[in-house]
Amino acid sequence: MPDHDVIQKKLDALRGIYVGSERDAEFASHLRRLLKRDPEGDLRPEPCKFTRTGETRGILHIGAPGSGKSSLVDHALAKQPALAEGDFGQPLYLSCSVPSPATFKSMTLALIEQTGYTGTPKRMEAWSLWQLLRERLSLMGTAVLWIDEAHDLFCADRNLILRAIKTLMQGDDAIVVILSGTEDLWHVIRTDQQVQRRFSVMRWSPLTRERDGEAVSDLIGAFCARAELTPPVEGDLVDRVFHASRFRFGRAIEMIINAIETALLDEEGHLGVDHFAEVWAMAEGAPTEDNVFWADRWWLIDTDPPEDEEVAPPARKRDGKKRRARA
Repeated sequence: MPDHDVIQKKLDALRGIYVGSERDAEFASHLRRLLKRDPEGDLRPEPCKFTRTGETRGILHIGAPGSGKSSLVDHALAKQPALAEGDFGQPLYLSCSVPSPATFKSMTLALIEQTGYTGTPKRMEAWSLWQLLRERLSLMGTAVLWIDEAHDLFCADRNLILRAIKTLMQGDDAIVVILSGTEDLWHVIRTDQQVQRRFSVMRWSPLTRERDGEAVSDLIGAFCARAELTPPVEGDLVDRVFHASRFRFGRAIEMIINAIETALLDEEGHLGVDHFAEVWAMAEGAPTEDNVFWADRWWLIDTDPPEDEEVAPPARKRDGKKRRARA
C-alpha cells in the first residue's frame, strides 16, 4: 500500500521547482533594456523613456498554451531585485490574469483590486475606473504591469483596450507593460501600429532535440533522484515526450511529473515508458495504437488532428468484394 502522504510531499516538491532554460536569459534581456540603471549599473524600478514625449516600451511574450510562458514571466519578475517591495510592502510590479468575462471594465476592476484598493464603485464608467487605476499605479510606484492570457482581453472592446494600453505607456507616470498570450495576441497588436511599435516581441520557440534534448534528459534523471526512483532506460523516451507534449516546454514538465506520480503509486521503484503511456492515455483518451509511448512509428501520430476530421467507416465485405466507404 503506497504511503500517499510521502508521495504527495514528493510531488509538491517537484511541482515547486522552477525549471529554467535559455529562454530566461532571452526574456531578461528584453526586460533590462526597459528599466533605468543606477551609477553602479544596477537596474532601478524606473522605466526608461524612449521619446521626447516620455513614452515607455513593453514586451509581448507569445507562446502556445502549455509552453511555459506564464511561469517564466512570473519567475523573472519575482526574482528581479529592482522590482522588490516598495514603500507599501508590495512589489513594484503588478500582475493579473484576464478575468471572465473578459471585458475592459472587468479587467480594470481586477487590476484595481490587485493594487489593494477596496470598495471600488462598480457603477463607475469604464474609463473613469481606468483613470483610478493609473492613479493607484502612480501612488504605489509601480514600474511594470503584466497582464497574462492577454489574448482573451481583446475578444471585446478591442479599440478601447488598445487605447488604454497606450495611455499607460506615455506621460510622467508611464510604466512598462508586459502582455503574454498566444499568437492571437500578436495578430491583434499588429492591427494598431502605434501600439505595435511600443513592444518588443519574444516568441516561445518549440522544444528541439538538438537544443533541449540533453537538458530534459538530465531533468528527468534529477526528478527521479528526488522522487527516489530509478530513471528510465528507453533511449527514445525524450523524443516521445517532446512529440506527446506538442514540443511545449511546460507541457513536457507536467507530463514528466505526472508520470513520476504514476510510478510512485505503482510502487515499482523505477520510471519507465509505460508510466508515460498511462499518463498519455488518461489525458488524450486515444486508443492503444495511437499512444505516442507505445506505438512503433510514434512520430507519425498527429497529436492535434483537425476537429472536423471524420473517420470513414471501415470497409465491409459484400459478396466477396470490399465495399468502398463514402466520403
